[in-house]
Order: sequence, then C-alpha cells, then structure tokens
Amino acid sequence: MTARIARVKGRSLWDSRGRPTVEAEVTLESGAVGRAIAPAGASRGAHEAIDLRDGGEAFLGFGVDRAVAGIAAEIAPAIIGMDAREQAAIDRALCELDGTPNKARLGANAVVAVSMAVLHAAAADAREPLWRWLAEGRKVRIPLPEIQIFGGGAHAGRRTDVQDFMVMCPRAGSFRRALDITHDVFRAAGRLMEAKGPLSGVADEGGWWPNFASNEDALETLTRAIEASGHRDVYISLDIAANELGDESGYKLALDGRRLTGAEMAGRMIEWTKRFPILSIEDPAGQDDWKTMAAVNAAIGNRVQLIGDDVLVTNAERVEAAAKAGVCNAALIKVNQVGTVSEAKAALDAARAHGWGTLVSARSGETEDVTIAHLATGWNAGQLKVGSFTRSERMAKWNEVLRIEEAMGPDAEFAGASAFAAPVAEALR
Repeated sequence: MTARIARVKGRSLWDSRGRPTVEAEVTLESGAVGRAIAPAGASRGAHEAIDLRDGGEAFLGFGVDRAVAGIAAEIAPAIIGMDAREQAAIDRALCELDGTPNKARLGANAVVAVSMAVLHAAAADAREPLWRWLAEGRKVRIPLPEIQIFGGGAHAGRRTDVQDFMVMCPRAGSFRRALDITHDVFRAAGRLMEAKGPLSGVADEGGWWPNFASNEDALETLTRAIEASGHRDVYISLDIAANELGDESGYKLALDGRRLTGAEMAGRMIEWTKRFPILSIEDPAGQDDWKTMAAVNAAIGNRVQLIGDDVLVTNAERVEAAAKAGVCNAALIKVNQVGTVSEAKAALDAARAHGWGTLVSARSGETEDVTIAHLATGWNAGQLKVGSFTRSERMAKWNEVLRIEEAMGPDAEFAGASAFAAPVAEALR
C-alpha cells in the first residue's frame, strides 16, 4: 500500500457563525484518511485569497455548493494518484488548477480544505500526530497563546473600533499555566463589565461583547481586569484591524468621535503603549498605509510586537517587501488567507528569516477543526491566536495544544518570551 491519494470528497458543513463552509476528506490507497474544514474571516484584506460562495437568496448568499462541486469535478481528478507526502507538489497542482492569483475560480475555501486534508492524511499514513509529522524530527516549542478578552470591530457589530482586546502571558512557564491565568483575567473582566452595566454575552470569537464609552475605556477596563485577577506579567495585545477604519482621508474612530490622519493614528498607538501594558499590536494602519506602519515600528518596535495581517496576507513576497520597508516585526499566518499549507509555510519561513515573530491564527468563522494547533506547534511558530476563552470552536484548539503539551511530557518547552523578535524578547527580560 502507498500514500497515493485514492479519493477526495467535499461536503458542506456549518461554521461558528451558522454559515456554510467546506470540509474536504482525503483517503489514501493505504486506507489513511485526513479531514479538514475551511475557516472564514469577517475582516479581510483586499490582497487575500477569496472564498467561493453561491450568492443568491439561500443562506444569505453564503452557500458553498459551487465550491464543493469544484472539488468533485476538478480538484479530485487532478490530485488522485499523487503522493500525499508531497505536500508542496499537491499545493502547486491546486494553484495551477485554479489559475488565479487569489484562488477566486475554485475558491480558497475549497482549496484550503483539500490542502489541509492532504496534510492530515499524510500524517495519518505515517501514524504520527500532525504536529510531530510537521516537525520532521526537529525540537519544537509549545506556542504562546494570544487570547481575546473583549471582542470588537467586525466581530462585535463595531461596538468598538479596535477589533480585539487580548492578553498574553509570556512568563507563564507552560501553556497550561497561561490558560489558567487567562481564565482568571477573563472572569475578572466579566465581573467588571457586569458592574458597569448590562453584560451582553460574547462576540464572534467568544470575547465579552463591548460595552464601553471609548476605546480607551476598554483598555482601562482590561488593565483593571488584569490587576483584579491577581496575576503579574500579563500583557495586553491589540488587533486594531485599521484597514476597517481607514479611507482616503485617514482613520475614523467612531466610538471616540475622532478622525485621525496617518501620523495621528501612529501617535495614538505610541501613546497607548506608554499608558497601558501593551506588548503587541496588530495592523495599526491600513493594508496599504506602509508609511504609518513603518512610523509605529520605528518608534516602538524595539519593545512592542507589531504584527502584519492585512498588510501581509500570509504572502511570502509581501513579507519580503514589508521587511525591506521596516513595516513590522511579526507576521500573522492564516492558511486560508493564502489558500494552501505550502504557501502559508513559505510566508512563515520568510518572516522567520528576517528575525520576526510568527503567529498562526484562526479566523472569526471557525469550527471544531484543530489543524492550526498542530501547525503552530509543528512549525515551531512560537505563538497561536485562536480567539477567546469561550465557545467550543475556540476551546477545541486550546485543548488540543494542552494534549500536545502533555504528550511531549518533560521535553515540552513553552515558547514564552522567546517567541518574539529579538528586540522585543530582550525588552521582556
């Protein structure tokens, strides 16, 4: 028996927002099976890969019947007979078959589901957990989690301009301890929110639904929650998702009633890092506003992680260009943002070659699929961003890393502060 692909099947399932998504199932001649489910983002950069949706009235246009049909009609015939262990060759075949720069013809949702399912099938054929298959015998670390406490932006009806208010515990010593600490911060934040007024449940990624008078009110409340938890060495991480706030005239902070120029936006980010225990900021400027991004990086990049998401879209070429421009010091890696496992790994490798931090990330529309927990570990990415500390599609991934950490036993090494670019890691010492 061999690891050649014998069967590829696509199906429509449901994601955490109650929208259809694509699952792919790949069966090898050996009998090994791999399955993977495509996630979906709410805030998306203009340069990222595109899901194929049915349009029309059914499911508000979010149906995926066309993407599933493409798996049966085109993708399966193209890759059946290929060796699942040759991930790069299969991913190249998928890209060539689609023939567009953003996976628009077959759909990134179909392509990424198949790409990840092939990966799972290869690991199953080798009878190894996926993280170990990816590690290829190398020593890897357990990733540092970045966990949402308040959800905002596109994930919470734009009740705050900032999309994610998160925490990181780089000195926790273990993944399990980092989750224990986050639990206490999350519950403390909930109590503070309840005391402020109506507590309105949770946002798309499981964080508390915003109930703040301003963006700084949210920062102040999160700082108070950290203090109330009784833990030290807990830091704030922000996803500004500034691409959602910008237009030709600058950036609009609706909650604050302010419109800012690029220079003023950079100044606001720098000021916040002086007033609050902020360790990481994602997308402090829009996807094409590299001038503002570079200004923020030049001012605080020696002590704060500055993550490129929409500016990079998990694209190795954009990582190279951003590195030359001094835009950021860390890269967010989302497999569905680029479309295949191999392309995502290329972007991670490019970021690492420049000494950047790397974070494997979930999307706001998720499922029980835990692939990213294994990618973050097996690729030795150092950091993992999943969402918050509630909702099963989030907890499934945190729990999977706990299992991996337990399986590693005494050899488990928590990435901690070493997950950051060197200047930021040094500032934490």
